[in-house]
Amino acid sequence: MKRTRIKICGLTREADVQHAVQAGADAIGFVLYPNSPRAVTAARAGELARLLPPFVTPVLLFVNASAAEIAAGLQAVPNALLQFHGDETPEQCRAAGRPFIRAARVPVGADAQGFDLLEYAQDYADAQAILLDAHVQGYGGGGVAFDWTAFNWSHPRLSAGSRLVLSGGLTPANVAEGIRLVRPWAVDVSSGVETAKGIKSAELMDRFIAAVREADLG
Repeated sequence: MKRTRIKICGLTREADVQHAVQAGADAIGFVLYPNSPRAVTAARAGELARLLPPFVTPVLLFVNASAAEIAAGLQAVPNALLQFHGDETPEQCRAAGRPFIRAARVPVGADAQGFDLLEYAQDYADAQAILLDAHVQGYGGGGVAFDWTAFNWSHPRLSAGSRLVLSGGLTPANVAEGIRLVRPWAVDVSSGVETAKGIKSAELMDRFIAAVREADLG
């Protein structure tokens, strides 16, 4: 049975981190982008990451960050996976010498079909994963989904078992449909399990993870 991995992003509270882990999240994302309503400092990310048990991956999300800012994040969370969500070039993503995820900001609506996902994935071929998010103001976390039917997911480079992470507007109600259409390696949720920006709901996290597991059975 295929097991879709789950990342919950934008956590700011100890209780939310602990519940996400207990509920079965595989990765926890901390936003180190100061303009985000879910932003935490590097020091705060370190405090929260220390709550994670082995085999639950901390992910540090950066948007057009300086080398010094990335280094500060890694000093606070040495075992973190990096996520680049801004306008970073392949060279800038590689500069830290660490495994990274590259977010692809897919246009919303009919414009999605003009986005060359295959070329984008090739440009960032050394990324651990390509995270598919909707292109919204604020670099993610907007609760908006792109058109999941805009791409040929049966293409060999986009097919099941690939390095795609589906994100953008996912909720407990629609994540199963996203998994059915895209067949991603993982899914990433933030606003879809919140009661307010940066404040996660234990009930919604439970429902989201249960919906993913049910989709895997199908």
